[in-house]
Amino acid sequence: MAESPPAHVEIFSNAHDLQISEQNNYIVHGNQYISSNDQATLIQLLQPILDASHTRDREISPPNSACLPGTRTDMIRIIVAWADSTLLWNTHVLWLHGYVGCGKSAIALEIALIFEERKRLVASFFFFRNTGDRSRMARFAKTLACQLAAAIPEAAPFIEKALKTKPGLLQSNLAAQLRHLVYEPFKAAAWSSRLLWTTLLNGPFLIVIDGLDECEDRRDVGAVIDDMLDFFGKNPFVPLRFLITSRVEQHIQGHLYRYQVRLENLVNRCSRDDIDRFMCACFEAEKQRNPVIKAYIRTHGDWPAKRDRDKLVDHIGGSFIFASALFKYIVDPTNDQSTPMDRLPHTLDMNPGLDTLYAKTLSRSQHLPYFSDVISTLALTFEPLSIIGIAELLGIESFEVVRVLVNLQAIIHVPGTDELPVTMCHTSLRDFLTTESRSGCFFTPPSYHLHLSYRCSTFHIDQYPDTAAALYSTSCNAEWHLAHT
Repeated sequence: MAESPPAHVEIFSNAHDLQISEQNNYIVHGNQYISSNDQATLIQLLQPILDASHTRDREISPPNSACLPGTRTDMIRIIVAWADSTLLWNTHVLWLHGYVGCGKSAIALEIALIFEERKRLVASFFFFRNTGDRSRMARFAKTLACQLAAAIPEAAPFIEKALKTKPGLLQSNLAAQLRHLVYEPFKAAAWSSRLLWTTLLNGPFLIVIDGLDECEDRRDVGAVIDDMLDFFGKNPFVPLRFLITSRVEQHIQGHLYRYQVRLENLVNRCSRDDIDRFMCACFEAEKQRNPVIKAYIRTHGDWPAKRDRDKLVDHIGGSFIFASALFKYIVDPTNDQSTPMDRLPHTLDMNPGLDTLYAKTLSRSQHLPYFSDVISTLALTFEPLSIIGIAELLGIESFEVVRVLVNLQAIIHVPGTDELPVTMCHTSLRDFLTTESRSGCFFTPPSYHLHLSYRCSTFHIDQYPDTAAALYSTSCNAEWHLAHT
């Protein structure tokens, strides 16, 4: 460092000795010291993704899913017991897999919160498709490293040393970045007395990676998994665990189906009682705020009747995303043609799964001008745009975008202001829209990328370069869309 350490800060010559001066916010390592300002320096150097962790605002940075109190208790107990157990008798990696909507992200969030409270969470990263950097691997290692430095200050000097001694590290391959910025710094810091005692008394530390199937860099996913398992194979006593959640996809399954990885199939642990408890809580909250339902109950008694709710729960099966979407469809405040009491029985006629619900909901706006353009833009843009951004990119008025989206709030998050990003409740909607055999008349063809490419190209010469659409066209330029036609 440029400045000299204060006289009262002791310097240790042993490379494994590490001390924190809490009074003056200095971390001492070897013949260096790291001030509290260096966290800001690391952030500047590493440029982490700030909305990738479990602490992000889930309303604008999906997935927006959390476990209802009292649900998923068996699965949470199993994961916590695995993460708490001794390294001598257990694996370093647990892969929680399951189909769309069975609650993987909600459980990942709950586990992250539990271990954050226990002060044993190193980092968390929640992938989500078509959200820019959070759907790619480019800043994955850098983001984990910044969170590691914040959660375990003892690791910060080792991260800084790696950056100083390996000038090209930030441009190197992802496996090298993870090795030198995350794995090795944690391993070195684990020798400090505080971490050693924490591990001995409470158990290993944890990193949570959610939605690995949402990452678009498939080749990098395999390389990351292979290098992670190779590191733990050579360092079996490092007190660090990884919880990884994803759907079962070949490029992930082929790397995680190994003896070094514990496998948990969430589908086998989806409880009907959990879905019932979830639906009860949703209906109780709605009954408190919906004047139409209140008036109905005053005349007809409680709603929904237990037999109707039981039928609904049985129809839903084990999918929380289907349960959430069905509930939003039933109580949708924008549908003035029928009441929630009318719509509930109709949901029982929908085929189990999301496709019928998606088609039914989309049909509400299908007749409106610019419907196809707005939906296709949501499906194919590489980063989420605000209402204003969508309107600018398409060359239409903002109210036309709102007019289309306001009827679709059961499946699309429509923010309270025009400046916040519009996001899909679940990426399965994008899969639906881009698969013709599923979506039929709602299909978004790859050729629509040509239109978006043209629209992006017009903003490079626009005289207002700071508009939402112009910023998008700069970060995700026309060539990106051309490459996907």
